[in-house]
Amino acid sequence: MICDSHIHFIPQEISENTSFYKGIWSDKVRLFEFIDMNQIEKALLIYPATDAHLKLGRQKLCELYNFFLGALIEENPKIIGFGIVDLSSNISSQVKHLREEGFKGISIASSEDGAFVLDKLKPLFEAAEKHKLAIFVHPQTINPIGFERVKDPLLMPVLEYSFDSSMFLGILMMEGILEKFNINFIFSSLGGVTPFLKDRFDRVYMMLKTRDMVKDLGRSPSEILKRVYVDTSGSSLANIKLAIDLFGEDKILWGSDYPVPPNIKDNITQLDALGKDTAEKIVSGNFHSLFDTK
Repeated sequence: MICDSHIHFIPQEISENTSFYKGIWSDKVRLFEFIDMNQIEKALLIYPATDAHLKLGRQKLCELYNFFLGALIEENPKIIGFGIVDLSSNISSQVKHLREEGFKGISIASSEDGAFVLDKLKPLFEAAEKHKLAIFVHPQTINPIGFERVKDPLLMPVLEYSFDSSMFLGILMMEGILEKFNINFIFSSLGGVTPFLKDRFDRVYMMLKTRDMVKDLGRSPSEILKRVYVDTSGSSLANIKLAIDLFGEDKILWGSDYPVPPNIKDNITQLDALGKDTAEKIVSGNFHSLFDTK
């Protein structure tokens, strides 16, 4: 059986207020068919950071999304939901409510309004730790890093999304967030470009450290980053191997990125090259251990 750690569903009431996430993104029948057809045992639904808040406002958006996602969780026992939080309102109360409603975590974007907002997120991290909720970081899709310089329909999702989430992961590392908070952070798409930069992170850190030009992290960047989970989002075997080398095989979660999934069968079959035990961890074992679903 398969556990899919990266699935999107945008309720119609929100979808109609977005510029992109329409059609299949809000088709519940198609979603349930996808889950059943691919024999998905558990499906993690997370929010992709739409532009709906521009019309609805952040508070209304959160209320609508969490309400409809809660209804899906009740309707389909295969679904695990991550709610969203309005950072301008009572964060502690919102997070407590999500926990009481059966949500397993919180979806956040890697940035907001063209900036990284760590100060606004710290109260969220505190509440998530208190209520034992995981945090899924999805790339910001509205004005990601670099968007003010390059506006291109291909370069934005391929490069700017990836660099936005990678930079945010780097900030969490440099600011000590990954080690300060007992939170299971999950980054989509193998953590952006981070796996490709493992050696450079460690090499440059040691060079700067010998010259007293960087704060002492106590450990190498690659060791600190092993605290993070990442999902595969349809990635190739070669890229997954790089992620395993950085994060470890126990921190890789298979994900389809539905409704834009890869060839599910081929994408999972490629993992056989990693060995049976590792493949099973990625496809379902790590998911069950993380969410205690077995």
